Amino acid sequence: MKKIALGLCVFVLALAALVWQLNIRDEPDVSATAPALNATPDLLARGAYLARAGNCAACHTTRGGTPYAGGRGIDTPFGTVYSSNLTPDVHTGIGSWSAAEFWRALHNGRSKDGRLLYPAFPYPSYTTVTRADSDALYAYLRSRPATAQPAPPHALRWPFNQQAALAVWRALYFSPSSFQPEAAQSAEWNRGAYLVRGLGHCGACHTARNALGATDTRLDLAGGLIPVQNWYAPSLTAPQEASLHGWPLQDAVRLLQTGVAPQGTVLGPMAEVVQQSTQYLTPPDLTAMATYLQALPQTPAQPVRAVPTTAGDVQRGAKLYDRHCAQCHGAQGQGVAGAYPPLAGNRAVTMDSTANLVHAVRNGGFAPATAGNPRPFGMPPFVLVLNDADIAAVLSFIRTSWGNHAAGVTELEVARP
Repeated sequence: MKKIALGLCVFVLALAALVWQLNIRDEPDVSATAPALNATPDLLARGAYLARAGNCAACHTTRGGTPYAGGRGIDTPFGTVYSSNLTPDVHTGIGSWSAAEFWRALHNGRSKDGRLLYPAFPYPSYTTVTRADSDALYAYLRSRPATAQPAPPHALRWPFNQQAALAVWRALYFSPSSFQPEAAQSAEWNRGAYLVRGLGHCGACHTARNALGATDTRLDLAGGLIPVQNWYAPSLTAPQEASLHGWPLQDAVRLLQTGVAPQGTVLGPMAEVVQQSTQYLTPPDLTAMATYLQALPQTPAQPVRAVPTTAGDVQRGAKLYDRHCAQCHGAQGQGVAGAYPPLAGNRAVTMDSTANLVHAVRNGGFAPATAGNPRPFGMPPFVLVLNDADIAAVLSFIRTSWGNHAAGVTELEVARP
């Protein structure tokens, strides 16, 4: 009886959540007739800039495809979601959408036909985008060449492919909101907060997710493993990971603009963000973002976990390092300024998660090619040279040498990504 009662309660709660979500809640009135936007050159330029800030083309463009025509598969733990067509094609794109319907998608996560959108489209972040910025984005996308390209149907497992399940998720984890400037903070800090929390959707990667794919707001920007890709987006609040606290402001700006700074280099998914998005932002906006990120509350350092390494493992790792790594990174892990990053005292080397190190050794590590760093040095992949045991040994050596005090790496950790 208890199991039946519990099941009935769950059903009632789910039904209530569905009714709550499927009714219009805090949504703009998209039925009212509104005057067409005056797509001035200034408005279009602003929309193009905002599309860069949101890195919209990255998800809404297939490799080698028409920009913004959609169809790119986004892998999630629940299946594959395909991005929509944002060109003004009437049948497959947003050609029949109004500005209000477009804003409703950003602000409420609901499509023109009323369908609930999957949060692979980061509307939990975009909900704070202002109506004025939404209108500028809409005007710019409507100015693009129309491309007839329907998106493939999503390939999600049951029950995640059901609108009812999505309604329950939204009832649990999403509420439309708007950005509210903090009076106690500077205009620069508030601008940075608006970009980082909203169009930049930094929390979509740099915040941990629960089993249902929702970000944990209690750990905002405290680091998270990117689902399926298994790259770790390091904590922006932890001094031992990727906090910018204490950096000279110009170095923090330089990292966002070029991908390299004296204190570090971006790799993996963040390299794509810098290459396709942040390098194009204005110096005032980059300074605002850096100001906000530097002011994030700092989380205390966590104790180093212990992974025992034998003398044989260390010796093996040392020999592998001397053979494959020392030529670029130096015999003492000192690196080469402006070319190869030091490994001694490098937070990317010693932070608790080893996922990024494994990716870099196995598949190569490449900084973005940007206007400020047009010919970045890269690291070749060693996937055909080193096996899992080799990678574990050399990484264990690096993480425990030259003053580095981090746990060794196991073969299981290497095999996981």
